[in-house]
Amino acid sequence: MKPFEISNMIIDDDFYNEEYVTADFSYQNHDYSITFKKADLEVVNAWVFKDGTSLPANLSEDMVELIKEDVQKRI
Repeated sequence: MKPFEISNMIIDDDFYNEEYVTADFSYQNHDYSITFKKADLEVVNAWVFKDGTSLPANLSEDMVELIKEDVQKRI
């Protein structure tokens, strides 16, 4: 069982001729958003949403790898 659940995923292909994938997910009772370059799934940014604001997310490398695997399957 995965420790997170992806609730939404967007593929943006209109940003300066590059494609990006943004996945919104829940993990440990918080909502997160992470954006990857679609070509190689390099992390562009990650945010956690707390108390009505967004803050840079501090996700472990293991967690990012699990999310990448799930995103890759969905693309």
